[in-house]
Amino acid sequence: MSVNMLRAVACVAAMICCAGVTLVSAQTAPASSPAPAAAAPAATPAATPAATPAATPAATPAAVPANLPTATGGPLSTNVENPYGLKALWEQGDVVAKTTLSILFIMSLGSWYIIFTKLYEQARMRRQGEEADKSFWTSGTLRQGADTLKESSPYRFIAEQGLAATKKHDGMLGQIDMNSWIGMSIQRATENVQSRMQDGLAFLATVGSTAPFVGLFGTVWGIYNALVKIGVSGQASIDKVAGPVGESLIMTAIGLAVAVPAVLGYNWLVRRNKSTLERVRAFSGDVHAVLLSSPTR
Repeated sequence: MSVNMLRAVACVAAMICCAGVTLVSAQTAPASSPAPAAAAPAATPAATPAATPAATPAATPAAVPANLPTATGGPLSTNVENPYGLKALWEQGDVVAKTTLSILFIMSLGSWYIIFTKLYEQARMRRQGEEADKSFWTSGTLRQGADTLKESSPYRFIAEQGLAATKKHDGMLGQIDMNSWIGMSIQRATENVQSRMQDGLAFLATVGSTAPFVGLFGTVWGIYNALVKIGVSGQASIDKVAGPVGESLIMTAIGLAVAVPAVLGYNWLVRRNKSTLERVRAFSGDVHAVLLSSPTR
């Protein structure tokens, strides 16, 4: 009986072992089948990081140096301040250089002021001449004609000087004939007008003839100081020589820039004065003739 019981127990144990093996096989079989599919995703991420860093440097553009030309052919725009120029010349210059620049500036300012002032005065005299032609000669007497003109008009000044000459012809002046006396008075008035028309032209002539030499003096002085500084520093390279010498040559350019407008303005104003003065002299001759024909008018 015991043997049968042992056999029964052995059979049951064998059955249980078979059932266990079957159960284990059923659980492990689904997990092993998707292994290839799982291996592929695992391999993909492993390959992707390796390829990405390799492609990233190729896609990133390389840094372009600032001094290389662009694709259009021109250099890249860089805000580089010029260490040489008028500002550096003024800041690094000594008393002589600054005085020379100040003199050239005053010359230029005075020249332009005189040019614009004389142009305005000449235009005003032309308008006054047109007014004299319209109103003066249509009046009944010279006194009435003079009153129609403005007090600042040179034509009124000439007419009043002629009228005053007819009233002061007495005493020792009476020994001079009336024609000569009136002619002398009108001529003096005309020369006075001419003198006022030429005011300031001497300054333009002086600036036009001296400004280039003032600028040349500043250039010589600047080159001398530059050479002294180069000799003291002991560096004679092109960058040490070109800058200071170039700054000194600016003085000559400034002198020419001051002189050329002054010379051109002087010649232009003298030509305009000549045409205006011819009109004034013609008016003076007519006044002289009228006074001689009827001094009491």
